[in-house]
Amino acid sequence: MEIVWENTVIALIAIGILYFLLNKYAFGPLLSVMEKRRELVQQQLSEAAQTREQATAFVEEQKAALQQARKEAYDIIELSKQTSGKQAAQMLEQAKDEASRLKEEAVRDIQNEKNRAVEQLRSEVGAVSVKIASKLIEKEVSEEGVQGELVDKYLKEVGGRS
Repeated sequence: MEIVWENTVIALIAIGILYFLLNKYAFGPLLSVMEKRRELVQQQLSEAAQTREQATAFVEEQKAALQQARKEAYDIIELSKQTSGKQAAQMLEQAKDEASRLKEEAVRDIQNEKNRAVEQLRSEVGAVSVKIASKLIEKEVSEEGVQGELVDKYLKEVGGRS
């Protein structure tokens, strides 16, 4: 087998022309498409990393917000416990004041009734005394012993009524 140098040179020239044409019309656009694709992939990777960082920050922010909400709920519960305790103490104090007021009113009512009863008793004693005096005057008794018996009798009558 013999090497024909002319064919080799023609083949080399053809390969050079083919390489030049491919480089000018195929490799350039192909490499630019590949470069654009590489840039797009890089951009998507950086966006994904940025999104992941934002998601992580958002998760941390949500955790902090949840913790804050729990703290506020605990504070509200504590405040409501304190308020209910104060209200219970206030209601107890009001009940004590009301009981004291009712007791004072009852004591006043009892005192008023007692005064009325004493006044009524006095008026009845006065009326009975007038009756005794009028009966004594009506009856003319000459003996002192009979008068004493009559007074004792009426006093026993008055004592029996009260």
